[in-house]
Amino acid sequence: MSTHGTHPYRLYAHIGSPYSMKMRGILRYRGIPHIMKARISDWTGAFQKVRVPVMPVLEYPEGTFHNDSTPLILDLEQRHSDRSVIPTRETDAFLAALIEDLADEWLSKAMYAYRWAFPEHTQWTGRLIAFDQRFGGGRTASEEAGHAFETRQVRRNELVGCTAANLPMLMQIAERVLDALEPNIPEQPFLFGTRPSNAEFALFGQLCQFTLDLAAIGPCQARAPYTMRWCHHLHDLSGHEGAWRTDDEPMSPAVGALLDLAGEAYLPFLVANQAALESGGGRVRIEAHGLGYEGAPYKYQRHCLTELRRAYGGLSLEARDQLDPLLEAHQCLAPLQG
Repeated sequence: MSTHGTHPYRLYAHIGSPYSMKMRGILRYRGIPHIMKARISDWTGAFQKVRVPVMPVLEYPEGTFHNDSTPLILDLEQRHSDRSVIPTRETDAFLAALIEDLADEWLSKAMYAYRWAFPEHTQWTGRLIAFDQRFGGGRTASEEAGHAFETRQVRRNELVGCTAANLPMLMQIAERVLDALEPNIPEQPFLFGTRPSNAEFALFGQLCQFTLDLAAIGPCQARAPYTMRWCHHLHDLSGHEGAWRTDDEPMSPAVGALLDLAGEAYLPFLVANQAALESGGGRVRIEAHGLGYEGAPYKYQRHCLTELRRAYGGLSLEARDQLDPLLEAHQCLAPLQG
């Protein structure tokens, strides 16, 4: 494994941040030397070094600072060769990227709902995350900071689409992901062989929060006990050895179930989001699973659709010949073609 600079990577992150756990899981699995700086006092300087102050921030050995988990993963692939999380098969690499994006941008809405849409739990959630961010300083400080954090996050519910009207759709996202993974994890813990990809770590980042947040713990544990236990393994796969699937080995059936979710709801959401932005301040509206979703458009999710279409457009003809029937069967092809 190549090394850079004079000190290990520094990950400015905390356990209540799904993207932080996604990146920590990858750094651990890949054996990339790093330390995690988990207190809010550590983040202040790091946030000043990046364009958008969102977590996690990764400080590189040479002293530069970067964030946004997907570009970070791809950059680390260029800098370090051992234990890649990008499948070697071109088709599998594309599918992993699509599932990673679904987890980051669609499953994340369910995570936010479990965390902030159930008033009976938000007080404790705020306090526990404040404790995570300080890890000391006294109960009173955690409770005061927790109240401020809870108030701010609950006020953002409508902005991120976490409304009472949307809640059935958001819960459906979580249930569909759990139902996709649960029957397969005991037989095949990973999607593209016997080693984890960027897709698994993105799913893990969101799902591991379901093991922490009070509204999620009971229903998710009852619905998908193996998946919840799987999350604990994904925290640290530094000792795991495996291989990508060969040509005669199938990918996990969970891939098809996740593609169904992408084709029925997530990709239509991205297309509607782009249309709303182009119309100038319109609303995003979709119908899926017999349920509705309506919310404000987001520029970043337009970027996500652009990147997915760019990745699809960059596939070789051979890869497209293999993928197109699968994508069409799961209603994913037309949105990706644009």
